[in-house]
Amino acid sequence: MVAGRGLRDLGGHERNVSQAISGTESDSLVVCEVDPELKEKLRQFRFRKETDNAAIIMKVDKDRQMVVLEEEFQNISPEELKTELPERQPRFVVYSYKYVHEDGRVSYPLCFIFSSPVGCKPEQQMMYAGSKNRLVQTAELTKVFEIRTTEDLTEAWLQEKLSFFR
Repeated sequence: MVAGRGLRDLGGHERNVSQAISGTESDSLVVCEVDPELKEKLRQFRFRKETDNAAIIMKVDKDRQMVVLEEEFQNISPEELKTELPERQPRFVVYSYKYVHEDGRVSYPLCFIFSSPVGCKPEQQMMYAGSKNRLVQTAELTKVFEIRTTEDLTEAWLQEKLSFFR
């Protein structure tokens, strides 16, 4: 952490990492900004024309206090996607999934998946948790899910979650 460089809480107040985590000055979470290049990538992803499954994996750049693009994938199944997620570090995923409804209709929902594995460093969990809502709002997503272990990310799990959105 660079001296004199604080993080902004939900109220826009500057906090250093230890204050943000311990809550000594405020119980607010740390909120990282979304990288402008990532914002544009998410906008393009939202309007993609391809009909295969695709994913954008994002991480928090602690030094820049910013959510940034980590990797992009085309034609990736939920099972393949879970192998790309670290088992001990949080990640954000926007996943375009070809969903076949019970009545045969096909849709391509954009799903936001917050991977927050058990056993992550508390500081990391706080930065990700505090930044999640801003990222969801930036990407304009409504299908927001969370997994606590990468093993949870399966086709059956995703279909079960999406069945609530008719």
